[in-house]
Amino acid sequence: MIRRGALIMLFVALSGCGLQPLYQGGGQGAVATALRSVSVGPIEGRAGWLMRNKLVDRLGVGSAEAPAYRLDVTLDDNITAFGLRSDRAATQERRTLRARYQLVELSKGTVVLDATAGSDAGIDIVSSEYATVAAEQTALENLTDIVADQIAARLALYASRSAQRESAPK
Repeated sequence: MIRRGALIMLFVALSGCGLQPLYQGGGQGAVATALRSVSVGPIEGRAGWLMRNKLVDRLGVGSAEAPAYRLDVTLDDNITAFGLRSDRAATQERRTLRARYQLVELSKGTVVLDATAGSDAGIDIVSSEYATVAAEQTALENLTDIVADQIAARLALYASRSAQRESAPK
């Protein structure tokens, strides 16, 4: 167990290196305000519907008066079978979800952030087709959570760095 004194020393050391909370200022801070000003465009397919809903939840979209940014997301959802048995039936699948996203500043029409995020999951193929389909859907939901978290974190980092640039003395 870490003793309280060691924990305090850790916080002091970290504060000295310039680390700052990403969501400094809470819901009214620069990062939270910037994230609320992002509109999420429609995303194609079931995975797109899930992704859009998760991004809207994470960014707090809809509470801003007029969006300053638009987030365009393209998904690549792929299931690959492998682990063949002697009868050539697959025993496992790998579900991969990749997202390419662009943050567009609406006032200028320029792309200010162009990045990718992704994750994958293994799925065991069992004798019940229903169970395999259910496992594939659960994997999609879990992967969507992971990728949406990655996108939201990257947007928050962009917003934090933009706020620091704007507040820096010129």
